[in-house]
Amino acid sequence: DGSPGVDYFFFFYRFPKDAVLLLLLLIYSPVGICLMLIRIFIGVHVFLVSCALPESFARRFIVRVMCSVLGMHVRQKNPRSRDRNTKLYTCNHVTEFDHNIINLLTPCHTPQLEGSTGFVCWARGFMEIHSASGQEAVGESLQRYCSTEGTPPLLLFPEEETTNGRAGLLKFSSWPFSLTDSIQPVALRVTRPLIALSTPDSSWLKELLWTFFVPCTVYHVSWLPPVSRQEGESMQEFANKAQELLAGELGLVSTKITKADKAEHIKRKRHAVPQTSTSKSSVRPGSIGLGFMVQSLGTDDHRITKMAQQVKDVLPHVPLNVIAKDLAKTNCVDTTITNLLENKDDSPMEATGTSSFGSSRNSSYSSGPAPTITPAAQSFGRSPVDRHLSLQERKEALYNFARRRYIEKHGLDQEDSH
Repeated sequence: DGSPGVDYFFFFYRFPKDAVLLLLLLIYSPVGICLMLIRIFIGVHVFLVSCALPESFARRFIVRVMCSVLGMHVRQKNPRSRDRNTKLYTCNHVTEFDHNIINLLTPCHTPQLEGSTGFVCWARGFMEIHSASGQEAVGESLQRYCSTEGTPPLLLFPEEETTNGRAGLLKFSSWPFSLTDSIQPVALRVTRPLIALSTPDSSWLKELLWTFFVPCTVYHVSWLPPVSRQEGESMQEFANKAQELLAGELGLVSTKITKADKAEHIKRKRHAVPQTSTSKSSVRPGSIGLGFMVQSLGTDDHRITKMAQQVKDVLPHVPLNVIAKDLAKTNCVDTTITNLLENKDDSPMEATGTSSFGSSRNSSYSSGPAPTITPAAQSFGRSPVDRHLSLQERKEALYNFARRRYIEKHGLDQEDSH
């Protein structure tokens, strides 16, 4: 499909790459540091006021004004569309403070499904629930909450992870849509000058300090009409419908990329960074670090990046720069996989990457995968013809195994993979 790659969903770099913006940020930095220190002092008072005042319109108004001083400005669209009878709001997830922002506009509770409990959970505005007994028990508990009269609505984030809000929506989890038969989608768009909204490895406390540092962060909240589940409609179909509505409102695409895909992508990024940093003393002229290669490919040719990632899934031992170089010639995933498998035996040093870490991985791979997938010759061939046949058999077996992995991973039919 035409959905963007995982790289486009998250900011991996906090600071801008544009030279002009970076210069502006450097000039602004002394002001930002002073502003952050002042806002930390004010933020303590905002917290105390929000704790002291009872839940009411007056409390929300006062806290909203004080949050504007902290640089968190809230704008809402279609406030009259908000349904007071709805027991569940579903919203896309952009920052660690989305639930606090929605709570400034209407009373609602967001359960803390992962992370810290106790005082920190309460101080951040989450509703603490006992999730040790598993998701099914949590679902039943929240279902009882929704059916109780007089309780504020729940606010849930079906994406289950934050994105940058620029490329698309992660696949909605189906379990929030099992709680009630009617939900109200809430579209959230967040803008901020100079620096990125968030990075995957950053904690909520760091994000709060960066929020205090920048001049302002603007939250645009849009209320969509309530949506009900139709008869015979499954929970996942209901979730997909809500995802499409939110994507249409935000001008984004709805994708099948999940929370697990984000975690896997971040893990690969972490492996790429030390690989490039440890190789600086042994880099060959013209070679490029893995992490930099991913970044430069992402800006030059999104299609090549996507195909390179598909090849990388099948052949994780081959560096991305080698994959991209071959894809630029072949423009075909299958052909590149074949070429790389053949080159592994003929010239193993071609796929050694840019570091000693990459070399060790490839040498361990070239010593031979599991015996079940790479049949070795029973004895060394006595003639060149015998040795060539043995090599071809190993290549064919390895190619078929890699092809099966690629087809199974991407859910393709045999005919579609050509």
